[in-house]
Amino acid sequence: MRYVEDHRRQTHSRIVESASYGLRQNGAEGLSVVELMKLAGLTHGGFYNHFDSRAALVGEAIAFAMDQMVERWKTLANGKGNEDRIAALIADYVSSRHRDNPGGGCALPALAADVARSSPSERRALASKLEKMIDILVEMLPAKGSQQARQIATGAIATMVGSIVLSRAVGAGKLSDDILDAGRMTAGGRTRKPQRRTTKAMSCGKPQFGRSP
Repeated sequence: MRYVEDHRRQTHSRIVESASYGLRQNGAEGLSVVELMKLAGLTHGGFYNHFDSRAALVGEAIAFAMDQMVERWKTLANGKGNEDRIAALIADYVSSRHRDNPGGGCALPALAADVARSSPSERRALASKLEKMIDILVEMLPAKGSQQARQIATGAIATMVGSIVLSRAVGAGKLSDDILDAGRMTAGGRTRKPQRRTTKAMSCGKPQFGRSP
């Protein structure tokens, strides 16, 4: 019995992991139950031995993908100061590597639009894991009040996700790269303290527009 239960658990995990990559690559509406099971090397006949519905599998697959992202963020942040942690997270997320690898990337830019039109269970799965991602950034903003830190963290993630969505939508190229550059700058700016202009700087003669050649 122990072997049977362990085998069932391993098979369940394999289905979820395979579905997670497939859904991120193809979208939440892009794969049927038959295709999702095929990704794990299984026939669809045993699907209902593991899941009550397709929505249940999609919810678990989303949770798996977002847990992966949370663990990646924790690894990137390890051993760094708060400001360096956030910079490392943003640089890693808003990158050409992430843009070009939807199947192995974050579930938010790959699936959020599809999930918004899907079942309540899928939306709950995404929302629950998004809260954890926000919490990680909040912990890196100890100098801010809790409400302000949460607002900043939420805005930064929204900017990061939107940057990946748009950079993928226009295809690899200069515009796509420009979107990533702007997204990194904007998301990073949200998490930094605003720079105060000194009286001396404000009293300079001619305004400077851009850098010298």
